[in-house]
Amino acid sequence: MDGTPHADGASRADKAPRADGAPHADGAPRAVVVDAVTKRFTLRHARSIKNMTVRALRGERLRDRFTALDDVSVTIGVGEAVALVGVNGSGKSTLLKIISGVLPPDEGSVLVRGRVAGLIEVGAGLHPDLTGRENVFLNGAILGMDRAETLRKFDSIVEFADIGRFLDQPVRFYSSGMFMRLAFSIAVHTDPDVFLIDEVLAVGDPLFRRKCIQRLHDYRASGRTMVIVAHDAALLRRLCTRGVFLQDGRVVWDGDIDTAADLLLEKRREHRRAGAGRTRGVPGDPAGPARAAEVGR
Repeated sequence: MDGTPHADGASRADKAPRADGAPHADGAPRAVVVDAVTKRFTLRHARSIKNMTVRALRGERLRDRFTALDDVSVTIGVGEAVALVGVNGSGKSTLLKIISGVLPPDEGSVLVRGRVAGLIEVGAGLHPDLTGRENVFLNGAILGMDRAETLRKFDSIVEFADIGRFLDQPVRFYSSGMFMRLAFSIAVHTDPDVFLIDEVLAVGDPLFRRKCIQRLHDYRASGRTMVIVAHDAALLRRLCTRGVFLQDGRVVWDGDIDTAADLLLEKRREHRRAGAGRTRGVPGDPAGPARAAEVGR
């Protein structure tokens, strides 16, 4: 690999020098290398000319720069199942999008070995005006499958998605659960080398969720690489062996999943306590103590 950020979500190992195959710390070849990545976003405080003029006359800022990721470096070996963990706003979803190639880093580089498939959000890659059948071919092509491969796997994709008689209906009429089932089914049938998942398992019925989790266990057992973002600490303990905990865009822990999950639970408790304290401090609010007790549960 040449060390430049990839644009298509996959840097093909057979098109670059073999340096990217150097072993990870545990002896396994590297699947993902995130090297000193920084990502910033612009927060605009005014959208209209009127608001911009008013803020300018008041001497108020029109925009601010927000650093979502700050000098983040992570190396993931082939076959690892890694959780990106943190409270809301910590930068974990931004990091996953940069690994997938959806977002480019402002600084640093990301190298990915092999075919990448991911579910970054529910229904990503599905066109609302196309039917489920048409989206199987469209999304399969986006994820790197040619028509012959999609035809060969078509029946299995439809069976796993369990969308039945809605296959030939436009997906704009699908529920969020049906969206997720179809998107997940297409993604797992691409047989990716690196599978990226962001919170999509929070959508859908329990039966299909169990089926998805079993499929992810099978992926892990087959030696594929998985990178998962989720808020379900128990699920992450089951699926992953390593956790990367992010806080304010920086890596504060990279090690065993149990410690990362414990950090997540502790940060949640801190946020609840802080929220309860703010509620108690609202003057003239007779319901403040009761509301604070509810928040702290």
